[in-house]
Amino acid sequence: MNYATKKLVFCFLFLLLNIFFLNKTNAQNNTIILQPSIMKADVSYFNQLDDSEDVKNYVTNAQSYQWLSDNIPLFECPDTLLQNKYYYRWWCFRKHLVQTPGGFIFTEFITNVKFAGKYNTISSALGHQVNEGRWLRNSQYIDDYISFWLFHDKEQKKPHFYAFSTWIDDAVYSLYLVNKDKRFLQKVLPALDTNYQTWEKTNLLPNGLFWQYDVRDAMEESISGGRHQQNMRPTINSYMYGNAKALAAISNVLGNENLKKRYYSKSILLKKLIEDSLWNDSANFFEVKYSNGKFADVREELGYIPWYFNLPEDDEKHAMAWNQLIDTTGFDAPWGITTAERRHPLFRTHGSGHGCEWDGAVWPYATAQTLKGLSNLLNNYKNHAHVDANVFYNQLQKYAWAQQKDGQPFIGEYQDEKSGYWLRNDPRGRFYNHSSFADLIINDLIGIKPREDNVLDIKPLIPQGKWKWFCLDGVLYHGHNITLLWDEYGTKYHKGKGFFIYDNGKQILQKKTLSDTELNLRN
Repeated sequence: MNYATKKLVFCFLFLLLNIFFLNKTNAQNNTIILQPSIMKADVSYFNQLDDSEDVKNYVTNAQSYQWLSDNIPLFECPDTLLQNKYYYRWWCFRKHLVQTPGGFIFTEFITNVKFAGKYNTISSALGHQVNEGRWLRNSQYIDDYISFWLFHDKEQKKPHFYAFSTWIDDAVYSLYLVNKDKRFLQKVLPALDTNYQTWEKTNLLPNGLFWQYDVRDAMEESISGGRHQQNMRPTINSYMYGNAKALAAISNVLGNENLKKRYYSKSILLKKLIEDSLWNDSANFFEVKYSNGKFADVREELGYIPWYFNLPEDDEKHAMAWNQLIDTTGFDAPWGITTAERRHPLFRTHGSGHGCEWDGAVWPYATAQTLKGLSNLLNNYKNHAHVDANVFYNQLQKYAWAQQKDGQPFIGEYQDEKSGYWLRNDPRGRFYNHSSFADLIINDLIGIKPREDNVLDIKPLIPQGKWKWFCLDGVLYHGHNITLLWDEYGTKYHKGKGFFIYDNGKQILQKKTLSDTELNLRN
């Protein structure tokens, strides 16, 4: 073999080797348009801000870039604020991942708190955490975490699962709609059924509604409630409605007709009771009702929670509640959505920075719930009052902007509505895992709406003409690797003009407009 031939063979082998490693890298990254390097500068910056890293859990800062590359959908858009906070929240989320002898769990506080259970676990934000984590490529993290609460928490000397109201059943069903893991549903359905029955035994009133202390709703020191007042609240009642509806759907998936009928009936009855009893006609709002049958006479952000589960009837009367979201005497404040209407005489009267104040301060926990409810209103209802996609976008952007401290990315417990000052300003509140954000980008702004059938349903809430391009890449949905790409002029990604959908790297749709889309996925 002469020199020229040897050189040709060498070059050919080198080319094959490069192709092999490129394909291997793409397979690991699970993306076809974006590369993990898009978030590398952000992740490095986040790591620098936490250079002391006094708390190290399963994934350290040094490992964060690789773990995020392996597990999260990549996102790029012209709104650098939303993009930056998208990666920041995922970066924070993995800080709370803890490996235990029984499996993985997620914490709420980054440091240990005395009122937590085993492994520093707290159930108050469980629904948020499951909805956020359902988009991780490795489902073991969330599966283990759900299993901890359903099977292992009760083994503690003092179980903590029932310390807070939760929409766990609804969240489990939402997880299934993403990964279609029927075996996991079979595993947890009996425990979810038991969970619902336990709440009926402890918190169900003779009139068919549920009661709860505001502190057990994770909303203590509210205007309407108290730590020892057993009030009928839109919170727990909406959660139980969502849980009943989810249990009926899960039972249907698993072919359990008796359980399906039982929980469908419960959901129908609870829906009627909530609308008949907790809707205050004079305020045009869902409100807390006291044990004496009187309304609390205060609009609180918790009145939007029924829409989180698509509970209210689609009519002008109920839609009017959303006008308060864009009213500066209602819930609209410079740093976000307040937890009580600003016009109320008891607004922010429970002190500043003492305890947990849900009397008006801005809470990310509640903001995430309200934005999800608003998304449902805009997507699933005909009556929208005076709110539209622009309102959703503006509030989501304000939520992203508020996640800062001294000009640097930060997520804490709750904020002053005018200054943005974090009112619970102590080390435990750093990286606070008590809300969702990435899910609001994926599920609501970009609009991937998981379904039981094999249809990819996209309902974007990006206002018309707002973005000229974006890409969401590497979304694991029903076993398919999905990429969504919008390039109005075709000059950003050079794939052509319009809206594109790829399935495992193969283009399956191209259309001129960024609009609602339903597409059958092939098995």
